[in-house]
Amino acid sequence: MASNPQQETLDRPDSASPADRKLRFPEPVLGQAFPGLSLRTPRGFRRSPASSKCVRGGELTRPARLYGCRSDSSADCPGTMAQAKENVSLFFKLYCLAVMTLVAAAYTVALRYTRTTAKELYFSTTAVCVTEVIKLLISVGLLAKETGSLGRFKVSLSENILRSPKELAKLSVPSLVYAIQNNMAFLALSHLDAAVYQVTYQLKIPCTALCTVLMLNRKLSKLQWFSVFMLCGGVTLVQWKPGQATKVTVEQNPLLGFGAIAIAVLCSGFAGVYFEKVLKSSDTSLWVRNIQMYLSGIIVTLVGTYLSDGAEIKEKGFFYGYTYCVWFVIFLASVGGLYTSVVVKYTDNIMKGFSAAAAILLSTIASMILFGLQITLFFAMGALLVCVSIYLYGLPRQDTTSIQQEATSKERIIGV
Repeated sequence: MASNPQQETLDRPDSASPADRKLRFPEPVLGQAFPGLSLRTPRGFRRSPASSKCVRGGELTRPARLYGCRSDSSADCPGTMAQAKENVSLFFKLYCLAVMTLVAAAYTVALRYTRTTAKELYFSTTAVCVTEVIKLLISVGLLAKETGSLGRFKVSLSENILRSPKELAKLSVPSLVYAIQNNMAFLALSHLDAAVYQVTYQLKIPCTALCTVLMLNRKLSKLQWFSVFMLCGGVTLVQWKPGQATKVTVEQNPLLGFGAIAIAVLCSGFAGVYFEKVLKSSDTSLWVRNIQMYLSGIIVTLVGTYLSDGAEIKEKGFFYGYTYCVWFVIFLASVGGLYTSVVVKYTDNIMKGFSAAAAILLSTIASMILFGLQITLFFAMGALLVCVSIYLYGLPRQDTTSIQQEATSKERIIGV
């Protein structure tokens, strides 16, 4: 059989039989060309049901690049990701949708509640710092689970954390930007109602789209550009005459709140695209990248905490004003973001659009009940435009890449 330089062979022990060494085609390629073909796992290997990779002992022996993946994460691998999306039930997809919606709505409403009803107002900078610590601990635990053994876990930490100062410096950029974004969210919800914040914060979509075009050289469809301008128009209507909360007695500055949201969405767009670019530049695990970013984030937030509130923290204490509601906000901010990033791979853009629209609706209802929000016509029209634009932006475009790849794979096999 003639060899092809564009194809990669399976990693296998030297003791493998000659028959095993003849297997040169990635299984997804053969599966596309010959749907009925069943491949035998090479001798000395076992099939890992979770990742569809060959495993010898407890170690992965087929690299993710064999499938054209950017990393070992199934979210980046079309073979495993597509299989996961096909196999999950409608009930599980609805469960993912419900979780994403509840996390987004509950975080906004709970944060607004803690910033407007507490008699002893806590320091938002300390809450952001504690959130980074919890995210770091969760990521360390998930990395330990991913590596599968204590030895490989130590090696991964040593190589990627202790011996990679350049990578830590690289990830300090998004950690700094995310720290600013999180602090701006606390400031914005101190001066704006949760529903107004939820609608206005959707400006992160056009900001992310713009950063994607500039930093990743991607192209948006005409419909996506149209939805971006529609979203901006909807947010303008909401801010033109926002609803008033009659039950909130603390002093508020809506202009300051909107300025904080503007900074937050700019930070969200840039940091998200920058982090995506870093992830795609190597095969490093997602959890390793998270650990690198959260380590830098803890340092950045600690410095920011003592620069802005250092004197008061020394007088009142780091956890001054913390209540069960504050800890609930921190829990949603730390666990919710990581959990949502995991379950997103089982949903599509349309479902995520429905989730954002449902979060806006739930935040509005909760604001009416808890804060006495009075809905205006401008707010209702703007919120509707934002929801429709999110749906239009997430509509799938026809992708011919997979079709071309399948045709190319068939030609290669026939040519051989």
